[in-house]
Amino acid sequence: LKTELELALRHTRTREELEAALRSAAEETDRLARLAEDLLVLARADQGRLPLRPSRIAVAELLRTVASRFGDQGARRISVEAPAELAVTGDRLRLEQALGNLLDNALRHGSGAVALTATAKAGIVELHVLDEGPGVPDEFLAVAFERFSRPDVARSGDGTGLGLAIARLIARQGEARLANRRDPRGLDAWLELPAP
Repeated sequence: LKTELELALRHTRTREELEAALRSAAEETDRLARLAEDLLVLARADQGRLPLRPSRIAVAELLRTVASRFGDQGARRISVEAPAELAVTGDRLRLEQALGNLLDNALRHGSGAVALTATAKAGIVELHVLDEGPGVPDEFLAVAFERFSRPDVARSGDGTGLGLAIARLIARQGEARLANRRDPRGLDAWLELPAP
């Protein structure tokens, strides 16, 4: 970020070049802010100071809210499917953050359509984020939720390896899981939460 800004100031630039440099700097600033927020969430959790305010949450509304944050993804469709009566118990803002992390991963590293779905069984509600991408190496599944872990180059990029760790931390009254899908191909990332 600093180098980009210094280069923009050092040489005579056209208006378009300066605007491009500022856009790039703004994107980098956003990325750094997300990283700082993620590290703060982890630090608070380590100290037992991550405030969670559990309440009853309508699942369909929760999934629609998370999907709407990502807006139009070009040709990529984000669908939401959940029974209208389904609910979970959890901290709404943190669940939005955890699902947002899973959805962000699916959009950045997967391909094809992305689906947010929900099912209930035996007192547990599962909130799934499904993509149609290449999945992850099977050996990565065992360490996927560890901090700073990232799979091979095919699914890396500009991520920090903290999104899945935070998702598991937020789902601590339940569980966070990851599995490769075979038919159709893709990745299934989901949270298991207690039904109210």
